[in-house]
Amino acid sequence: MIGVDRVVKSMPIMGTIVTIEVLPATTGDVEPSGNAIDRAFEWFREVERVCNRFDPSSELRQIGARAGDKTPVGEILFGALEFALALAADTDGAFDPTIGARMESRGFQVDYRTGHTAPSGIADDATVSYRDVHLDRTARAVTVDRPLLLDLGAVAKGLAIDLAARELRPFRNFGIDAGGDVFVGGLNASREPWSVGVRHPLRDGELVDVVRVSNGAVCTSAGHERPAPAGEGHHILDGRDRAPSTAAASATVVAETAMVADAFATAAFVLGPADGVAFLARHEVSGVIYSAAMARCATPDFGSDHAAVFPDA
Repeated sequence: MIGVDRVVKSMPIMGTIVTIEVLPATTGDVEPSGNAIDRAFEWFREVERVCNRFDPSSELRQIGARAGDKTPVGEILFGALEFALALAADTDGAFDPTIGARMESRGFQVDYRTGHTAPSGIADDATVSYRDVHLDRTARAVTVDRPLLLDLGAVAKGLAIDLAARELRPFRNFGIDAGGDVFVGGLNASREPWSVGVRHPLRDGELVDVVRVSNGAVCTSAGHERPAPAGEGHHILDGRDRAPSTAAASATVVAETAMVADAFATAAFVLGPADGVAFLARHEVSGVIYSAAMARCATPDFGSDHAAVFPDA
């Protein structure tokens, strides 16, 4: 791959198609290396291995099965959980990573890697919440008060994107698209901030917004993409009542990292247009939320008129 003008590679990982694009080098940049791009993809596999709620041997599943025990975990899972629990507290439980058993009861229990049903056997207890999960930073360990099933679907993919982006930083100008969740580094082929389209939440093939970004992420949460196999509604649950959130059709967030953009988009979706935009503004991130009736509610700096240019880490 060294010396080529442009490198594009795609791979099915984490239940979606991940595409990495590296643009031609400019003065001072390095040429695209196949090994570096392969290492970027490997981060997706590693996060998937650790955070997969369908795999009984994953670190994530092991935590929920050891109620009352202090369970040491690796850096990836601890960091993801620390972020998820902080966001849960910040939203007073609207975002809650302990919804895994409720997701299973609604039919989301098919392992996307194998197509086989993979139930955890953990009961769907409506009283379980993020307050039942405790972190020990010194020991890098997790304790849960009772059996529960964690779901880091709104955090893990963003984290994987960020780790892959770190691997690709030497190339400067690159893009990562993981099923519509995007991180773009540097500039596009025209040497301008990248333009990232926001898909219409109800109409396939249409865009409702475009944002310009450099060294940052654009992530969207939309309910229509994954209808529940059992019952009504979709896969994005309000942690406060464990029911599908109905106020929004989609929420899109622009942030310096994909983990923030991904998780904040889910939180904003659950909170709904007014409260969701207020939440984003409080954290000084840009975003747009479309209501169920497709009314647009956005932070003032969201859209193609304002380029979100973040520092090159």
